[in-house]
Amino acid sequence: MLNNVGLYLGKRAHMNPNVEAIVDVGSDRRFTFREVDDRANAIANALLAKGIKKGDRVAILMMNGVEFYESFMGLSKIGAVSVPLNWRLVADELTYILKDAGAVALLYGGDFGEVVADLHGRGNETDITIWIEQSQGSERQLFADAYDDVLAGGSTQSPKITAGDDDDVFIMYTSGTTGLPKGAQHSHNTMTWALVTANATFDLRPKDRFSIALPMYHIGALMPAALTAYSGSTAVLMREFNPKLMWDLIESERITSTLAVPAMLNFMLMVPDFDKVDLSSLRMIMSGASPVPVSLMEKYRDIGVEIHQLYGLTESCGPGTIISPDDAMERIGSAGKGYFHTSIRVVNDAGEDVAPGEPGELLVQGAHNMKAYWNNPEATAETIRDGWLHTGDIALCDADGFITIHDRVKDMVISGGENVYPAELENVIMGCPGVGDVAVIGQASARWGESPFAVVVRSDENLTEADVLKHCDGKLARFKQPKGATFVDEIPRNPTGKPLKRVLREQFPGPARE
Repeated sequence: MLNNVGLYLGKRAHMNPNVEAIVDVGSDRRFTFREVDDRANAIANALLAKGIKKGDRVAILMMNGVEFYESFMGLSKIGAVSVPLNWRLVADELTYILKDAGAVALLYGGDFGEVVADLHGRGNETDITIWIEQSQGSERQLFADAYDDVLAGGSTQSPKITAGDDDDVFIMYTSGTTGLPKGAQHSHNTMTWALVTANATFDLRPKDRFSIALPMYHIGALMPAALTAYSGSTAVLMREFNPKLMWDLIESERITSTLAVPAMLNFMLMVPDFDKVDLSSLRMIMSGASPVPVSLMEKYRDIGVEIHQLYGLTESCGPGTIISPDDAMERIGSAGKGYFHTSIRVVNDAGEDVAPGEPGELLVQGAHNMKAYWNNPEATAETIRDGWLHTGDIALCDADGFITIHDRVKDMVISGGENVYPAELENVIMGCPGVGDVAVIGQASARWGESPFAVVVRSDENLTEADVLKHCDGKLARFKQPKGATFVDEIPRNPTGKPLKRVLREQFPGPARE
């Protein structure tokens, strides 16, 4: 039998047809595994009828909900390749991704009608020929088919499974240090192994209830959503993160586990009377994307909630390291050990393992690592060497094998769980009249973890901070835009011309404006 991610949903529907699979919080709908598998089959067969075939890339621009879930599973069944899109991006950014991926169809939510109309108006700047809108009561774009009509026209019989194993299942774009997004290319096999190693590692049990608040264009939401089908547990899908709703759902839906980035954890503690919520069902909250401050974990510990820190990447399909329930509170601050089917190393610049307690680059190896960066062999060769994924992150490994994420080799800023690469922002700012040079760093933010900050060399003395910030507005997603800017006579650089951002971080430590 082929390893096929969509087929796992069908298998679960066969084994446990009446178990609740999806709670779609935004639309107040509930679906058993049989019901959601029928819907996945229907959208798969309908897309086949529209000419979508094995290997075609199909982009998904939707908020969290059953439509995103069933579309991903349905596309997997017919061998089409999902390209989840970050709905916080602007049209220029989406155009690049769609064209780079060669996506021929776009399934999108009515919330994004305006940006999709912009994309449609760009003609052959993308390869999209099929537009399907999930309207939710809003007026549909005339060039698009209605998602519900397409779904209703598809047979609920399982399509013939002809794809799997090393065939691609999704391409997920993540910003690159060059400023252009890179597509992490995953197959049914790499995702299968991610599911296997996560299932062998997580404290996840059949009929558990896992709330998903991160957007499903993130690996930190897409993987847990697929894992619930693999493990026979329930996915409670939040349309988007809302800190009060998170607490409400923990109580009303009897949530057993969830995943939240540190910024989300901070927001949750700002909710009035959060400490009065019934937490008796909750075993843990997993957290990743950036190191979780020990003080934050201690605040949750004081109300009886264990924060289990993990580390993962889009390129690894999620798995990296995670702290076990037995060690979470005793080794607070550690990201734990490698997943069950995952190997971890910490190495120096020569690629040699460092001694316990010494910093080095964290490497990840496992059958769940990506195949490649889509259409980018140079970046692939730089990142995957001798079978090891070079993360670009600095870690410490103690004598017992526990990993602590220490710093980043790369200059990525993580703001509210979103990756912001300074090179992308620097490219935009360099287009601002009056800018002679620029370097972007991250400043500590109590609200977001980090926020981008621009250090600018003027070529026009009349240039103001407001001019720089205004220039960025609309050219990048809001989370990527700088919260502030300052002016210097010269950007410090090393002999090869690379900005010395460590020096700039020391010079402009923040905190960032909120």
